[in-house]
Amino acid sequence: QVQLVESGGGLVQAAGSLRLSCAASMRLFSSYGLGWFRQAPGKEREFVATISWSGSTIYYADSVKGRFTISIDNAENAVYLRMNSLKSEDTAVYLCAAVHYSKWGGGPRTPETYDIWGQGTQVTVSS
Repeated sequence: QVQLVESGGGLVQAAGSLRLSCAASMRLFSSYGLGWFRQAPGKEREFVATISWSGSTIYYADSVKGRFTISIDNAENAVYLRMNSLKSEDTAVYLCAAVHYSKWGGGPRTPETYDIWGQGTQVTVSS
């Protein structure tokens, strides 16, 4: 059973930065794309970014474009989310997810498309 484990969340002031990490328990990046989602209390899970298994194709939500950067390290079996210029509205639980490459075409943005999920890491931005 493949597991995804997120880390790096915490409390940060507005305009600050954080880097989230997502580690896979086994090598899967050659067969899966990786994505980040977030979920705030009382809201639906929201797409943040996704990256292909090669790292060559990336998509971002408009709300984070220019501020967040997703990257992948196949040697480390890890995907990262660098978050700059954080805003209070970025406060949420951030979740890492993997989608089989057969479903990745166009960069999936719906949670239902993803096959494997981590437990999430809390990010709180204070204004």
